[in-house]
Amino acid sequence: MITTLKQDVRDANLELVERGLVFDTFGNASGIDRDLGLVVIKPSGVPYRELSPDDMAVVSLESGEHLEGLKPSSDTPTHLEIYRSFATVGGVAHTHSTWASSWAQAHRSIPCLGTTHADYFKGAIPCSRDLTGKEITGAYEQETGRVIVETFEALDPDEVPAVLVASHGVFTWGRDGSRAVLHAAVVEQVARMAQLSLELSPDLGQITSQLLDRHFLRKHGVHAYYGQVSG
Repeated sequence: MITTLKQDVRDANLELVERGLVFDTFGNASGIDRDLGLVVIKPSGVPYRELSPDDMAVVSLESGEHLEGLKPSSDTPTHLEIYRSFATVGGVAHTHSTWASSWAQAHRSIPCLGTTHADYFKGAIPCSRDLTGKEITGAYEQETGRVIVETFEALDPDEVPAVLVASHGVFTWGRDGSRAVLHAAVVEQVARMAQLSLELSPDLGQITSQLLDRHFLRKHGVHAYYGQVSG
């Protein structure tokens, strides 16, 4: 099982490159085997083109101990906090993609202005608060995870599987690493669309709640009907 997860996580990291969401070695994706209590994540500082499944770092969900593979990403403690707090998450992605990170640097949530956004996120993609000086000088990466979890105290992470970390970048999640990467790609797209829409119409309001619910629930609700029905 862990062998398959290593391959899947390696593929998810390469997908970040294929989708144009990362440059240099900035960004990473991970996946979890909750039965084993293990997280697999991109190794730190290794160019994407050089990654192999055996390079993938394996760490303990509970302790964060590095168990296999190369040295794990410096963002590992952030991923672990998300997995520990959001029980349905099976994969996490982190990027510094241009449009979405610009919103993060501006300390602005991405408003839901249209149905493209509503198809994936049931509302605005929130931006976290700034970390305090103590949080930055302390266990910085872990504190980043904690501020993400704090941001979702009144939100459902299954309905909005993404967050902007102020002055930093984007974290997304999903049922596996590939889905987390897809969400990162959608965040980048809607960030760009929101910026352009607000340039065209600065006083533009958010999508109506009725249209938001219709588009989100037709894909994600109990009675979702988008796509092909199996069986």
